[in-house]
Amino acid sequence: MKLDTRKIRTYKKKSAKKPLQMLTCYDFQTAQLLNDSSLDLILVGDSVGNVVLGYDHTIQVDIETMILFSKAVKKGAPDKFVIGDLPFGTYATMDLALKNSINLFQQSGIEAIKLEGAFPFECEIIERLTQIGIPVMGHIGLTPQSVHEQGGYYTHGKDQVSMTRLMKEALALEKAGCFAVVLEFVEESLAKKITEKLSIPTIGIGSGKNTDGQVLVINDLLHLGKKDPPKFCKPIGNIYEIKAKLISEYLK
Repeated sequence: MKLDTRKIRTYKKKSAKKPLQMLTCYDFQTAQLLNDSSLDLILVGDSVGNVVLGYDHTIQVDIETMILFSKAVKKGAPDKFVIGDLPFGTYATMDLALKNSINLFQQSGIEAIKLEGAFPFECEIIERLTQIGIPVMGHIGLTPQSVHEQGGYYTHGKDQVSMTRLMKEALALEKAGCFAVVLEFVEESLAKKITEKLSIPTIGIGSGKNTDGQVLVINDLLHLGKKDPPKFCKPIGNIYEIKAKLISEYLK
């Protein structure tokens, strides 16, 4: 059964007995596979820049790229709730946020967008987007688009100041109208507290097991690339090695 924002908003693991499951996807054929699975949510992440296009950072991804890949995934997975990332710089002002969100939402056919950050400005954007009918998923903790400003990749919420800030951000995102919030690299006990405090679901990545759902990059889960996946992701196979072996055998 395809989820909608009404079902997602009230989805809490403690009552549903199982976590929400979300995977990233970047292409039509993989989307077709996921469309035939029991997966709950699909994210077309701006991580397409690193994973598919070979960029150093997600910062290099633009709105046209997100529209292209989101459209491909939605065509392959018409029966799934698909969320697309709003990339770096595309919501630097309210006018830009409205223009780019409408273009991504309208041209790709996805069900929602995701943007990074919270207050004060991002929450104002979220309030306006929800007013015009665009559902928004929030994202706090490690926000890859701000990795240079944050000072690298690390776990957030280890000290009292950052713990207090992250809790306030999560509550602000809920108040602004988000239907769910991604917690990336948030200290595990804090992720649990945020999850218990919010009425909307939390979706963790590298934030422990106590969130309402989990999201992983499908390329990491299947080990599709040459590099080893992040430590928090335990691959269920090694498709890269399988492909390398098959191609080597073909070329003999």
